[in-house]
Amino acid sequence: MSVVIGGEGAADMEKDFDSKLKIQNNSSGVQKSKSFAFKAPQENFTVHDFELGKIYGVGSYSKVVRAKKKDTGIVYALKIMDKKFITKENKTAYVKLERIVLDQLDHPGIVRLFFTFQDTFSLYMALESCEGGELFDQVTRKGRLSEDEAQFYAAEVVDALEYIHGMGLIHRDIKPENLLLTAEGHIKIADFGSVKPMQGTRITVLPNAASDDKACTFVGTAAYVPPEVLNSSPATFGNDLWALGCTLYQMLSGTSPFKDASEWLIFQRIIARDIRFPPYFSEEARDLIDRLLDIDPSRRPGAGPDGYALLKQHPFFRGIDWTNLRTLAPPKIALEKRVHSSDSDDVQDSSWNPTHIGDGSVGQNDGNGGSASSSEAVHITRLASIDSFDSKWQQFLEPGESVLMISMVKKIQKLTNKKVQLILTNKPKLIYVNPSKLVVKGNIIWSDNPNDLSIQVTSPSHFKICTVSSLSCP
Repeated sequence: MSVVIGGEGAADMEKDFDSKLKIQNNSSGVQKSKSFAFKAPQENFTVHDFELGKIYGVGSYSKVVRAKKKDTGIVYALKIMDKKFITKENKTAYVKLERIVLDQLDHPGIVRLFFTFQDTFSLYMALESCEGGELFDQVTRKGRLSEDEAQFYAAEVVDALEYIHGMGLIHRDIKPENLLLTAEGHIKIADFGSVKPMQGTRITVLPNAASDDKACTFVGTAAYVPPEVLNSSPATFGNDLWALGCTLYQMLSGTSPFKDASEWLIFQRIIARDIRFPPYFSEEARDLIDRLLDIDPSRRPGAGPDGYALLKQHPFFRGIDWTNLRTLAPPKIALEKRVHSSDSDDVQDSSWNPTHIGDGSVGQNDGNGGSASSSEAVHITRLASIDSFDSKWQQFLEPGESVLMISMVKKIQKLTNKKVQLILTNKPKLIYVNPSKLVVKGNIIWSDNPNDLSIQVTSPSHFKICTVSSLSCP
């Protein structure tokens, strides 16, 4: 089953979600046998039923915007997903799984799904709007958090992760950008697009709605990926605990523990477990982070036989009332500095133009909204590529040279175009390689002269490299 624009004979994704499915045999240990109706219904709304405001975030195939329902005034975080991209990149199962999982989770530390709807071009999920923004923004605005603030936020993440793992799920993308704050300042975990149900999960997963079978596929973001994932080991609950350790480090220091000049160098530091603790970290904080970043995922607090009891008893969490955690007063939220004020709380610098999505008559602009403010780029999080860590590309480098970025692109010459692997090194140098034969097909000569080499950015995710004789684009 796939989602296509104008697809003849293709099943409708949401109708398939809402149908009752028969019992199917399943050897993976993931429960796929029960039929059920969704708690969050599919509605017959259109995007024009909402007043769309600021952009909360941009992903590879989706955008999340603030959306106020015109008839009720209720504000949602509306996740808008591009059907064409989902189909092209074989992401249908991931989207279905995220919808199914969110529908069944019920915890104050997890964003709630209220309803879904769709149109010709997009799928929509109406999620709980967390008006306090991302934890990442709090760290950025404050420089770094105090230990009391970090303790509170980390405790709320632990509380939610204990529930998620207890449901037999691995989130696989825990990071400050996916930890949202309510208007009062409490943490909620968001973005279950990479979630993995494990054997014995308490979540009912519909057939054809599951993530990768091996659970060792590279997902997540470079700075928070555990070493076992880079070594293609199967995923475990310890993956999320490693990411928690990285996130706690970032709360206290203002930067991720393995930050470096390129993804390649980040991955090298992760494999080497190259951690450098600032001198102002308390002994308790340093010890907890050190344990969470254990190379052996089974030894990380929360993953062993003692479960989360051991993690909660760590001295770093001394004084935390785990029973009444969500009723405690959270840290004060640092507000965003506005360049200018507005009479409407829905009109922001990064406002969304609804004519560029849905069934509007205006032509599609790669789903990015041509009239959107340039400040939209601030919200874009570049996703990591495991390809830059692959040792097979090292044969094309000179001694001391490293890979900064790598991507499959189209090499266009006159009327033909071919897919090649484009490698950007720290020389700087651009090499394009035949990816199947692993043969260098040429170099793009680096030049500061725009007549010889120029870059044309066509959207937040697309660009063109123009040279005298050829042009390559992703």
